[in-house]
Amino acid sequence: MDTFKNPVSRKQTRSVKWDGLVQVFGTEDIIPMWIADMDFPAPQQVIDALVERARHGIFGYTLVDEQVTQPFLDWVAKRHGWQIDANWLSFSPGVVASLDMAVQVFTEPGDKVLVQTPVYNPFYNTICNHGREIAKNPLLLKDGHYTIDFADFEAQLQSGVKAFILCSPHNPVGRVWKETELRRMAELCVQYNVLILSDEIHCDLVYSGHTHIPIASLSAEISKQTLTFMSPSKTFNLAGLQASYIVTEDDSKRRRLNQMLEMQGHKQLNTMGNTALEAVYRYGEAWLDELLQVLEQNRQFVTQSFAAHAPQLRLIQPEGTYLLWIDCSILGMDSLALRKFMIEKARVGLNAGVVYGKEGDQFMRMNIACHPETLKEAVNRLIAAVKHM
Repeated sequence: MDTFKNPVSRKQTRSVKWDGLVQVFGTEDIIPMWIADMDFPAPQQVIDALVERARHGIFGYTLVDEQVTQPFLDWVAKRHGWQIDANWLSFSPGVVASLDMAVQVFTEPGDKVLVQTPVYNPFYNTICNHGREIAKNPLLLKDGHYTIDFADFEAQLQSGVKAFILCSPHNPVGRVWKETELRRMAELCVQYNVLILSDEIHCDLVYSGHTHIPIASLSAEISKQTLTFMSPSKTFNLAGLQASYIVTEDDSKRRRLNQMLEMQGHKQLNTMGNTALEAVYRYGEAWLDELLQVLEQNRQFVTQSFAAHAPQLRLIQPEGTYLLWIDCSILGMDSLALRKFMIEKARVGLNAGVVYGKEGDQFMRMNIACHPETLKEAVNRLIAAVKHM
């Protein structure tokens, strides 16, 4: 597909990633490899569907009907082995907005909400902005691989945690949780009556040799203890269309969540997001399969380049997502100095690991969902900067 072969300029398109560099990094003279969207156009069938819808010219209130929901149900069944009912679905502009509302609905001010650090930084805002307390279950890093500290996980649940925000696959460390890990976490949550809020936005972006398993698919009991948050925004580069969905089997929980969605004015999707939802799940599979090949190649290129020319940059090998988690501790810099080094010396815009928690203090996050030539130039800059320290 030409989608992945020909670079497309995103400058002067009001792109946060490309046009917001001065605000974020203080300079335009860097290659942006940070915020989690891709530099690839969406599938052509999605573009065609949006153009055709735009030609109609009327953008009134829009229904989410079977033509939208059935392709998603088929997609999840085929790619993730999860049989769900259309009645379990709710819709909102985005996963973070949905998490915000779920935390408000199912917890009270002062309640503890558990996260596994280092973790996607909006989780912290979701908890703190509503007067809840953050409980942490730090992931364990050994020999370049992250695992779960289950003794601490259970201790946190025993301390009075009311909800657990699961990141699956995990952003930023790139883990795709195994069934044994998911089952043990879920069974402990059931045992201590802790609600599972599962962010599975990266579920389709999994590398060969790994399989994403929706935690709610493990059993009926676990499903009724879980709200699952999904969106095509990461998979198909549609974040700006603001369309996501929540899967909630338990009727009571779903009714309570829908009431909050309605109160906040978020129950209805915008017309273009609705159109894209139908198109991506009907026609996007071939595009995604090719994207995964491109990401595999990009991941391999970075891995080999760092190993051969900049071993000081130790890559945590990702199992999923298009985000690389890079251990820079050998460079001996604190988080501020490390960020400054990447901007001023390497001239590459990465996410500072410290924003994902203190456990990420010596790390940087790198987005590799870009044209190979862009990636090559960024990697060469990083290598040159490290060599000239």
